Amino acid sequence: QVPLVESGGGLVQAGGSLRLSCAASGRTFSSDGMGWFRQAPGKEREVVAAIRWSVGSTYYADSLKGRFTITGDGPRNAVYLQTHRLKAVDTAVYYCAAGLQASWVLEVPAGYGLWGQGTQVTVVS
Repeated sequence: QVPLVESGGGLVQAGGSLRLSCAASGRTFSSDGMGWFRQAPGKEREVVAAIRWSVGSTYYADSLKGRFTITGDGPRNAVYLQTHRLKAVDTAVYYCAAGLQASWVLEVPAGYGLWGQGTQVTVVS
């Protein structure tokens, strides 16, 4: 069973918005934080945004600051990504991650032990 389930992806016009959601699927787990990553065809997985519950800190990829906002509910292992002013370059599969260990920084995928199957976001001009 996939531990995390993402939803909210889809096809959107450039300039539009989407709200992605991620929730734990039938299990509870401890996690110092959760995050969103994305992977476009032929490219490596990259961080989009992440949040650390213990101190309430967030991380955003530089290119996405001001357009994307991460929020969440730590006790419920849920995280959301509000996107605005989407561009074609934002087209990718967006993955939710959890199980962040306290010793890891937010932006490194290897620090997360749980992943969802991803939700496709396609931005068309």
